[in-house]
Amino acid sequence: MTETIINLESVNPIEFFGVNNRKLDLLKKKFPLLKILSRGTQVKLSGSPEQIETAREKIDLIIQYMERNGDMSDNYFEQILGGDDAETIDNFKERNPNDILVLGPNGKTVRARTINQKRMVTASDKNDIVFAVGPAGTGKTYTAVALAVRALKNKIVKKIILTRPAVEAGENLGFLPGDLKEKIDPYLRPLYDALDDMIPADKLGYYMSTRTIEIAPLAYMRGRTLDNAFIILDEAQNANDLQLKMFLTRIGANAKAIITGDPTQIDLPKNQRSGLEKAIRILQNIDGISHIELDEEDVVRHKLVKAIIKAYDKEREKEGAPSYHRD
Repeated sequence: MTETIINLESVNPIEFFGVNNRKLDLLKKKFPLLKILSRGTQVKLSGSPEQIETAREKIDLIIQYMERNGDMSDNYFEQILGGDDAETIDNFKERNPNDILVLGPNGKTVRARTINQKRMVTASDKNDIVFAVGPAGTGKTYTAVALAVRALKNKIVKKIILTRPAVEAGENLGFLPGDLKEKIDPYLRPLYDALDDMIPADKLGYYMSTRTIEIAPLAYMRGRTLDNAFIILDEAQNANDLQLKMFLTRIGANAKAIITGDPTQIDLPKNQRSGLEKAIRILQNIDGISHIELDEEDVVRHKLVKAIIKAYDKEREKEGAPSYHRD
């Protein structure tokens, strides 16, 4: 039997071990053949040399990440322990400054934080149209907005257009009080929230007033040709077949588009079908169009969101409606 001691002096041991030693318990569960003890700012590993080496690699990766970021969520801790492929490991290694998508207010850095978010970035760089689908909390919209802001700042495009189907009002907003902006703001709030993270308030206000950044319901895209623009259609599962076709045919010269959606959360009336699945299916073999699927492993919200998504997927399978997400 071999023993080794790992020092945690460069990080917060409480953060490393987790509340009530939750993260330490995850580490022990991952390596049941090792004896793992925590002693102040140290972790003692006892067992076979091979097991110790594997565990040490994981722990070193966790420490490196925490040294750069100060803390680590339970979700990321589990991803490092569970991800044995090179791509997952690379995701948590020291990042190249070029990986930063946007430098937001107060020095905030916005990056692709998970493997599939990174795939979104690569797909958008290589293709003019990207479908990014997956459950809530996987960062689809946030990553898409970051890519759009990056393109605007780098002068790749001249404007950003963000749109969503205003399903709750049936896209008939006339009966709601207020002007157009007041009518549609509740449906488009997530897009504003993402922009607030990436652009200083005064500059964002200027961009909005000059229509450099435009946020509008999907219905208002009809009849337009969108040139030199980065266009995002969010919540695309709530667009029917004709609406999606209309949106996709708005794309003009020197334009990029990202279509995000969650096929398990369709809010359309019962007599309408979502056009998202059909669009992905019939366009999948066209050069310049890419399709990225995100899943519960990409969830960057509360750790329970991941468990909730899995529970609902299991229930869908019991009811005879298989989970949308592919293995």
